[in-house]
Amino acid sequence: MLSINIQELPIQQKQAWLQYAVAPRPIAFASTIDKNGNGNLSPFSFFNLFSINPPIVIFSPSRSGRDNHLKHTLQNILEVPEVVINICDYNMVQQMSLSSCEFPKEVDEFIKAGFTKEKSSLIKPPMVKEAKVKMECKVNEVKSLGDNAGAGQLVIAEVLCMHVDESILNTEGTMIDHKKFHQVARLGGDYYAVMNQQNLFTVPKPNKELGIGVDALPESIKNSKTLTGNDLGLLANVQSMPFINPAFDDERLKSIIQYFSVNPHEMENELHLYAKELLEKGNVNDAWQVLLTGENV
Repeated sequence: MLSINIQELPIQQKQAWLQYAVAPRPIAFASTIDKNGNGNLSPFSFFNLFSINPPIVIFSPSRSGRDNHLKHTLQNILEVPEVVINICDYNMVQQMSLSSCEFPKEVDEFIKAGFTKEKSSLIKPPMVKEAKVKMECKVNEVKSLGDNAGAGQLVIAEVLCMHVDESILNTEGTMIDHKKFHQVARLGGDYYAVMNQQNLFTVPKPNKELGIGVDALPESIKNSKTLTGNDLGLLANVQSMPFINPAFDDERLKSIIQYFSVNPHEMENELHLYAKELLEKGNVNDAWQVLLTGENV
């Protein structure tokens, strides 16, 4: 494995290694104004949700890696400590990218990128009308991480109000539906990612009860050459060790046992392959029955 001493690299290489590794990153499409009411709109991928109560988001307009100047967004926030965090989806990603050009301070990125200003309800900076989610925030604190080029300047913002377009809500209208809201995220270089039906998946996680853990799995399952770490994680996420269900009736299981009974090693491999297929479909209980039957043949 390649080991890299990040501390010794030039800033451009530090940025590349870190941004390619820490990805995908959500994007804060931040709109701000200065004390004279001049607006600014710029995306920042050093961004995330950090607290629920109080509701806190943090993003970082880092000092320029080229000449160490402060970003216009940060200059504005130091004058007017308010910001709208607009969430970017796939339909606006090219315009969002255009707004990241280092236009002079007097240039309005709303106009340059072709976005529409929408009046906020509680704060002074305008919202991006085209964004399907907008968060009006007050800035609680700006924490500098250094004075060198590339040093982050953390903007700690408290969400006062959210605006959510009805088109991305679930059928009941009670929550955002990830399948409808094609959010984009930043990776390294020119790469982005988009959240859609093709790359979404769920991971079952108990809220109260503990899983038995991989260490509690039978040795033959734990040391399987077929089952992956993800497979073992699913199997070990049950709250108690399953038992064989006499009512479990599966024709493929019967065929595997009948055909491979003369060769226990091959039978185990076939049973693990079948269990893996079931796990990929989310049938954890059936996968356990297949594996337990193999353990007791």
